[in-house]
Amino acid sequence: MRNQMITRHFFLVVLSVFLCTSSFAQKAKKDKVRLKANYVKIMNAEVYFDLQASARVDGENVDVSKAELVIFNIVGDEQIELGKATTNMEGKARFTLKDLSSIKPDSTNTYNIEISFDGNESFKGASKSLSFKNANIEAKLVTIDSINYVTATLVNKTTDSVIVGQLLKVQVLRLFKSLLIKEFNETDENGTVLVSIPEGIPGVDGNIAIEVLLNDSDEFGTIKAIVNAPIGTPIVHESTFDERTMWSPRSKTPLFLLIFPNLLTFAIWGIIIYLITNLFKISKS
Repeated sequence: MRNQMITRHFFLVVLSVFLCTSSFAQKAKKDKVRLKANYVKIMNAEVYFDLQASARVDGENVDVSKAELVIFNIVGDEQIELGKATTNMEGKARFTLKDLSSIKPDSTNTYNIEISFDGNESFKGASKSLSFKNANIEAKLVTIDSINYVTATLVNKTTDSVIVGQLLKVQVLRLFKSLLIKEFNETDENGTVLVSIPEGIPGVDGNIAIEVLLNDSDEFGTIKAIVNAPIGTPIVHESTFDERTMWSPRSKTPLFLLIFPNLLTFAIWGIIIYLITNLFKISKS
């Protein structure tokens, strides 16, 4: 009987230890983070890296917010820290460089960047490598036979040679979504594309911003050139902010709404006063 009691207590102790160990291991399990990075260069403007952190949790892809990412410039065996960026609620972050000269290329004139995440209480650490070469888009507006064109040349700044066979997208910048003019424009033997701009595109004071885009190239990343062109159709100003309309604020109430109701009010009160006066006269008589 005593041996049975000892065996039973021993079994309960082993079971408790097993359950505690399993629970601790389950809590210690962390999900793996996946990092994405894209190099973006805007001609005569900024250079930056678009970063994103996500993870697969319980079979679903989720954005990893408040993840601190460290950006390094890799030059040979040297690792140079450029700075840090923290992801927002959508798991996205942007790290802006002062200019491309603030980082160093390797012996092949290739820029090597590493994005590192050390991990936290919920996610494991991760890293992402990014390599690209320096290229420019030289774009301008030209007029041929009274037709407006945008011409753009893609140049490899490492070798000062044109880049042939790359696809450039031409579009007009808009507030919410760009207006695509032509998507597939392959650079010719001179590294150039020539795209006609349709007439009648509206713009403030007749000005439109035309973007020439090399999108997410494996070798050169994303490069944008913006041409400001005064060839659009001026937008007609139809705002009624300073006019007296039914939908204006109280200080801009239409005059007829101020005059006519007040005249009716005075007329009604005049009739009431006249009737009361006559009632007094009748009562005295």
